[in-house]
Parts: sequence; C-alpha cells; structure tokens
Amino acid sequence: MGNSRHNRRAVLQGVAAWGAAGLLGPAMAQTGKTAWPSKPIRLVVPFNAGGATDIIARSVGEVLARRTGQPVVVDNKGGAAGILGSDAVAKAPADGYTLLLSLSTSMLINQFLYAKLPYNPQKDFALVSQIAAAPVTLVVHPSVPASNMKELLAYVKANKSKLSYGSWGVGSYAHLAGSYMSKSMDADMTHSSYKGEAPMIQDLIGGQLQLCFSSALNTRPFIESGRLKAIGVTGLQRMKILPDVPTIHEQGVTDEAYSVFGWVAMGAPAGTPQEIVDALYAHLREIAKDPKVQERIAGAGFIAMMNSPQEFRQNYQRDLPVWKALVETAGARLE
Repeated sequence: MGNSRHNRRAVLQGVAAWGAAGLLGPAMAQTGKTAWPSKPIRLVVPFNAGGATDIIARSVGEVLARRTGQPVVVDNKGGAAGILGSDAVAKAPADGYTLLLSLSTSMLINQFLYAKLPYNPQKDFALVSQIAAAPVTLVVHPSVPASNMKELLAYVKANKSKLSYGSWGVGSYAHLAGSYMSKSMDADMTHSSYKGEAPMIQDLIGGQLQLCFSSALNTRPFIESGRLKAIGVTGLQRMKILPDVPTIHEQGVTDEAYSVFGWVAMGAPAGTPQEIVDALYAHLREIAKDPKVQERIAGAGFIAMMNSPQEFRQNYQRDLPVWKALVETAGARLE
C-alpha cells in the first residue's frame, strides 16, 4: 500500500510539473510514441531579417518556446518574393518541426503571378492560423485636391493619363490595387515600380507620384507631419496606430479590391498530423493574449487575428477569387 501511495504521488507530481510548464493538454498531441514537441522547432520566415514579418515571427517564436519548453529557431530564408523559403517548408517533413510564417503573397497570391511556382500553395501547406491582418494605407501628395475616397476617385477619373501611382513591385498589393483603380475609373494612370516602399514614399513626397498604397509603418510619420495626406485604409477595420483614418469601405466604396487585405500567417507542410496543427493553434490562441506580442503586431500597423485552422481555410477560399481577379485585371505576370 505504501508503494502504491508513493507511486500515485509521483505521478501526480509529474502531471503537475507538466501542467506548470504549459505542456499539458494540446501539447500532448502524439506523433507515434513521442509527444510533440520533443525537439527544437524551425520557424521559416521567407524574407530577410528586420522586417515586420520577421519581428512578428520572433515575438511569436519567443512565447511559443516558453510554452512548449523547446527552442524555436527563426530561420530567415529570403529571396524571390518569399518563394525560396516557402518552397523549403512545402518540401520539409510533415512532422511539426518545420513551420512557415509568411505573408499572403507567398501563401496565396504568387500562384496567380508566376507562370511556374515550385510549390502549390493550395495543396502543399496545412493552414494553421492567420496571425494578423495586414491592411495598408492609401496616401496622396498634399497637392491632390481630395480628402476622401470618393473625391479621390472623381479626381482620378477627371485627370485621365495625367496621374502616376507607385508600388513596391509588380504583383504587390500596391500595384494590383492601383491598377484596379486606374482601370475601373478609366484613368490610364502610369504605374511606377520601386525596389521597396522607402524610395516610393520619397518620390510621392517629392511630387513625382500622386498616390500610392503603402504600409502604415512607412506612411504614418509623414501623415502626422502633413507631408502626405491619408485617404483611407484597406480592409474592414481601422488601424490602432491610425485610429482617425477611416477604412475605404466605411466611406461607401465597397469594392472587394479595397476590402481585401494581406495577412501574416503560419503554415506547416501538408500532411502534418491534425493533432499537431490543433496543438500548435491552441498555443497561438494563448500567445495572442501576450501584451508584448499584441504591442508588436499593432506597432507594425497590423491587426491581430490568431484565428483557427478552419477559419483560416474559410478566409483563404473567400479571398482566393478576389486576388485572382486583381492579378488578371493588372495583367501582372512574372517568370
């Protein structure tokens, strides 16, 4: 009897220790005979270090490591618009130890942009969670006589072939949305493509461009100083860092081209056991409550989501035809 009580006490102490470490419940998902995770997790970011996606990946990875008791190594595998890193994850073992944290560009939009893609975004990833929505601002040079979306559209329409808009590359949202605006207004605007947002913003401030879509992280300082004028933000929800700037949708312009938004999301190789995906999402749901993670997501101009795998799949299928139509309208095609 004494040994029985001792063994029972030891088991209870062990269970309590696992619970305290945050490993009980979802993290007890099994792959064969081993609880996940039992070794370090590699979180691939298919972009260079230092950007907003990388910052969010490191914030999420830090808390995930704390919760699982295993190191989470952020691996920046930049190049080819997110294709190289995304392809590496698509071809990795589906065991929960190689994960992707990327943008809608590589996980959804690239399939319509590129004639040849080494992976299939719809077949090669298990969708885990949309970490954050990534809406952007629509800004104009102060000389543009418009203060809201309807005034801007009227101005664009009345000045056919006279205006220019910028983007941070062919196939970027800034290009697709600008092209949609030009064609829907029969405005024949000139598209200027830049290697990044910074030079685009500088040309907008200098008057070489009249308008562009760009991240709040880049436009906010110039909006606040009056060097740029904010017309609105994309998506359906205002940004915390620009609370006074209305969405384009709430201004009565409800075109899907302006309501759709990019996102930062986590995926895994297709075939990853559902119990691991569920365990991972259970951790992400709790990570969403962490004040530091919330602060970094909002500070990047993003809106926290942390939705479930099912909600992610539903949103993905809803947005798929919208992005496809935008790419086709812009005539964007890359090799």
